[in-house]
Parts: sequence; C-alpha cells; structure tokens
Amino acid sequence: MRTTNLEDRVTILTLADVGHGDGEIAERTGWKVSTVRKWRRRGQREGYPGLVSEVGRPVTGALSTFPPLLTETLRAWRRSRPGWGALTLRTELGKDLSWKDKALPTCSTIARWLKQEGFTRSYERHQDLPQPIKVSVQACHQQWEMDARGHEKASGVGAVALINLNDYFSKVKLLSYPCWLGDQRASRHPNTADYQLVLRLAASEWGLPDRLAVDRDSVFYDNTTKSPFPTRFHLWLLALGIDLVLGTPGRPTARGTTERSHQTWAQQVLQGATFANWQALWGDLEERRSFLNQDLPCSTLQDQPPLVAHPEARQPRRLYRPEWEAEVLDLSRVYTYLSQGRWFRKGSNVGTVSLGDQTYVLGCEWARKDVQITFDPTDQHLRFYAPDGELTKRLPIKGLTKTDLMGELGPLAHMDCFQLALPFTWDEWRVLRLCETLGVTT
Repeated sequence: MRTTNLEDRVTILTLADVGHGDGEIAERTGWKVSTVRKWRRRGQREGYPGLVSEVGRPVTGALSTFPPLLTETLRAWRRSRPGWGALTLRTELGKDLSWKDKALPTCSTIARWLKQEGFTRSYERHQDLPQPIKVSVQACHQQWEMDARGHEKASGVGAVALINLNDYFSKVKLLSYPCWLGDQRASRHPNTADYQLVLRLAASEWGLPDRLAVDRDSVFYDNTTKSPFPTRFHLWLLALGIDLVLGTPGRPTARGTTERSHQTWAQQVLQGATFANWQALWGDLEERRSFLNQDLPCSTLQDQPPLVAHPEARQPRRLYRPEWEAEVLDLSRVYTYLSQGRWFRKGSNVGTVSLGDQTYVLGCEWARKDVQITFDPTDQHLRFYAPDGELTKRLPIKGLTKTDLMGELGPLAHMDCFQLALPFTWDEWRVLRLCETLGVTT
C-alpha cells in the first residue's frame, strides 16, 4: 500500500497555502482526495511539525535488534574501507564464519544504519524545471530554435561564435549573429546579454515567437545543481510571453533545423573567407541571409526557398520593439511559473543558501541543514523550510524586477542618447547594436 512521505505532505500543504483546493491538489499529486484532506487539515492545524509521521522504526535505530558485536564489526569495516556500501558489507558478513548460521540484516537495513551513523553523503534532491506542454508546430513563428556554433577563427576578425536563430516551421533563417570572443572576453561562450541581443534583433524584424527551443547551455539551464532554478534568460522569456523548450541532454537532433544551419552558415560565409573587420563579417552574414531565405532551394520545402514556400513568415505573430519591452514584460507569467517549482538546497556553514545567483541569509540555526524552497505568488516571497518542519522562513525574492530581467536594455530603454568612449569594448559594441535597433543617437 502506498503511503505519503514527508515531501508529499509538505507539497500538499504548500499547494493548499497558495489557494489550491483538495480536488486540484489530488489531481496534481496523484493522491486520493481523502489523503490530501487529512494532511492539509493536520498541516493547517499543527504546522509543519504536524506533517512528521510517528510510524516507523523505534528511536533505537537501525540494527538495534542485532548483537552489538555485529554493529561494531560493520563500523570497523566501514572506517577501514570507506568505499564499501551496504551490498558489499552484507556480502562480507555472509562470508565471515563468525556469523555463519546467524540472522543477518538486509542490505536496506544496513543502508539505513550507514545513513544513521553519518557514513553516507547527503543526497541532493532532484527536481527538474516544469516544461511547457508539447504541441504540434503548425505555423510560422510558433516555435524558434536558437543555438551557438562552437567558437572558431574568422580570418581578419579572430575568435567568433555564430548564434543562429531559425523558425522551425518555415525553415526561415531569422538571424546569424557573430559573437566576438576576443581577449576581452572571460569565456569562449556567448553569455546572457549576447543571446538577449540576438533575440531582440530578430524579434524587431520578425516579431515575437510563442516558444523558443534551446539546448541545456548554462545560459538557459542551471547545470550546477540537480534542483535548478530558472536562469535570468529563462525568466525574461517568460515575462515576454515566450515558453522555453529545453532540449533532451545528448540529443542535438531534437533541434535539427538549427544544427543543420550551423554547417550552412560556415559553408556560405566563413570557409575560405577573409574579413576586413567584425562589421564586414556581420555584413556578409546579413547579405547571405537574404540569399538563403529568398533564393536558395530547400530540400525539405519541395526545393523552394523558405520565404517562397512560406511568404506568411514575413508577418509577425506579435509585434516587438526594444523600446516597448518594459511595457510588454508581464511578471505575472513569471510568478505563475515559479509557483509550480520546488528547490532543494543545503544551508552553508553560516546559514545561507543560493538560489538563482542570489544569496539568502536564513540564520545560523539553518547551518548545514537541508532546505526546501517554494515560491508564493501572492506576495512574491520565497518560503524556506527544513524537512523536519522545525524551521520556516519567508523572504522576498531577489532579482525579479523588470530592470533585472532586461539586463543591458533596462537602463537604456528610456534614454534619448548617450556617448561611449573610444575605443569600444565588445560589450560596448553590443550596446551599440541595441541603440541602432532603438534608433538612439550615440
């Protein structure tokens, strides 16, 4: 018979606290309405401590029914061989003549004892990000694909990475942008600001898509934890009304249109060419984009160029201009998305946790404790609580204003003009591209 664990009960109470009814919670969690009602009432009456079940093994712990000598034997083996797990220890007991014909603990009992004695590492809970419902793409600009080609040398320019953006349905090549990766860059990979620039440039011409399919690069997905928080780029897309579709790890063919376009752009522009400077490379990419969309036959479109096969791709689904962005951003979509998530962290030695590149101070009593975090959309606060129910805390979420999400464009969107000092850095060149799109005088 299935029984709820503490995580299930905390989830029930959390959903109830943000306004979900028993029936809706039952549907989302897979538990019976009666089970949901039981733990919801107990949690609301007694708080999180009331969710801790007293059913289970006596407080004496695992192996308490076995001779003390067996426990000491296991402890000595484990200390001398830290790599031995429960299965190895159980097998060694079976081979030891001292324990022949005697009752021996099961592997699961030994595993519980190892955890009880502190011989195991704390388990990092896994909780993936909610993903949008799969849909059949049937129209232009319903779903775009975006990816960066690995960095390479462009003769006359230096190291660049082409960020390629394509429409999944029409195969239109929306943009190929040369992200310069010179000595001033700390990384050989495009960053959040680079990807935001590319999407803004493309959306200014083609409008906003409904969905954006990407790989699991760290700009789009937090690869540092098994319980990832949405990246700033992800939250920015949500506020723009764009769902982020994360690819399956190790399956680049899931974004086949863009993977093929990497080769096309290299053959059409990069291979064998020398450029006077970065602007010349950018100009060649724009010239070939027109050729690829309007002149070059595409085998998947009955040998028609993309804009010939789908002239409707010229018509945006949702108009966009960078100067409108602050008004277009809808933070309620971000709040709704975050309310579906749960994140697991361990408190630092001084009782802090990190979430979404932000640090939250919980207090010394949280030091080294496992912490579960949820988001309350009603007041935009994060809820922190330890699994044992003894500690709870609420703190306002950080980094979620429109200015935070807009990044570089935030301070510029309302400026009539500004002046950059020469010589320009790469970051300043990127700002110039923004200002050209905005029509701002530099």
